[in-house]
Amino acid sequence: MKKQHLLGMTLDELKEVVQECALPKFAAKQIADWIYKKRISSIDEMTNISVANRALLSEKYEVGRYNPQEFQQSVDGTVKYLFKTGNDKLIEAVMIPDDDRATLCVSSQVGCKFNCLFCMTGKQGFNGNLTANEILNQIYSVREAEKLTNVVFMGMGEPLDNYEEVKKALDIMTADYGMAWSPKRITLSTTGVTPKLKRFLDESNAHLAISIHSPETAQRLSIMPAEKAFPIAGVIDLVGQYDWTKQRRLSFEYIMFDGFNDSLPYANKLAQLIKGLDCRVNLIRFHAIPNVDLKTSSNEKMVAFRDHLTSKGITCTIRSSRGEDIFAACGMLSTMKSPLNPPEGDLRAKP
Repeated sequence: MKKQHLLGMTLDELKEVVQECALPKFAAKQIADWIYKKRISSIDEMTNISVANRALLSEKYEVGRYNPQEFQQSVDGTVKYLFKTGNDKLIEAVMIPDDDRATLCVSSQVGCKFNCLFCMTGKQGFNGNLTANEILNQIYSVREAEKLTNVVFMGMGEPLDNYEEVKKALDIMTADYGMAWSPKRITLSTTGVTPKLKRFLDESNAHLAISIHSPETAQRLSIMPAEKAFPIAGVIDLVGQYDWTKQRRLSFEYIMFDGFNDSLPYANKLAQLIKGLDCRVNLIRFHAIPNVDLKTSSNEKMVAFRDHLTSKGITCTIRSSRGEDIFAACGMLSTMKSPLNPPEGDLRAKP
């Protein structure tokens, strides 16, 4: 019988476990402390639980920690990790160092059903949701686990399409019995799955990043099929109903494509679309992927775009491009390594 994983269980679920195993009620808090704070990887390490009770626990359960299959380190310090999931699929997590910050970009799904034109993950198709265990294992099993300062849900998949497991992971990350992180250390990125987005806004105080990439409906639809089901105008209307002046931050992700969405008229349209929102815009350099006829904008165009938004009172930054020498674009390494998705040619991003 396959054992269940303790990592990824809430305190209430751990209480059910100890009741099932006839352990004392206080053992649930002890188990949570061992897993989430002491970061153990084996039930045998829970030394304040009796040997007999550990044996009972081990009959049906295991901690559920597993190391990455491999990793690649960039010359700029960025590290991309490859993990195998419970159904033998591959996912990625990326650690990005920046001065005194260490940010881990985690995946929430295997592949993605939203199939954005510019994203390699979408080319894999959708192969399943990650469990809270598989999400948290990325955070606990990278080499830099104890040095992480921030986590962003910007890896493979659409987090709000796997809302229940993502929310469970968020709850454990911010709970006193869990990692006890402030929600300010966590950012969730989404294309704008509005029904689940409303739940996220009501149920979490983590930061929100919306992938926009074009202020024009038809153009956004041409690169982001999700625009049909979840129009950006509706997403903007929804987030506009919330207060962004206090703890939580709202940002918009805007990948710059040469000759496509990088001229000043688009900056004007974007400024008009998000007018009145307390937010920031992150301009992102495109990491080229195979068989997609999009190219990254020049630095000059990105600076002009940023300065134009800044002149209109919008906080705008150009995100540094990281890890381009290690299959940097999301989904590229897992695509290359997957026996079910053999790559065509060299998947390494070209300048």
